[in-house]
Amino acid sequence: MAKYLLLKHYRGAPAPVNDVPMDRWTPEEISAHVQYMNDFAARLEKSGEFVDGQALAPEGAWVRYDGEGRPPVTDGPFAETKDLIAGWMIIDVDSYERAVELAGELSAAPGAGGKPIHEWLEVRPFLACPPTITE
Repeated sequence: MAKYLLLKHYRGAPAPVNDVPMDRWTPEEISAHVQYMNDFAARLEKSGEFVDGQALAPEGAWVRYDGEGRPPVTDGPFAETKDLIAGWMIIDVDSYERAVELAGELSAAPGAGGKPIHEWLEVRPFLACPPTITE
């Protein structure tokens, strides 16, 4: 089994087919979307393919180490960034093909008007071991 991270982006990916921002959805449309996500995760829990998943708020800040004895440096939030992550799901599947299949299914979560979003999801494999350095 191999673990994959399925990333949902607020923006930065190609526009989905049903490209209506969530802040313009009705409460019922948001509930239907969340229910789809929960049902999807529950089905993968039963098959043993679900590891974890969370939705993330759009706020955030970049933080970095600034030297011994100095406080971390922060900058942001970056509302203009193209890499805001809306949420993620970790799956543990037999193959890359299965990860892509599940990402495609997750992409069909309903959005505005109850129609599938057809959003783009980023599929990233976990490193099984540290990369080797060749000289």
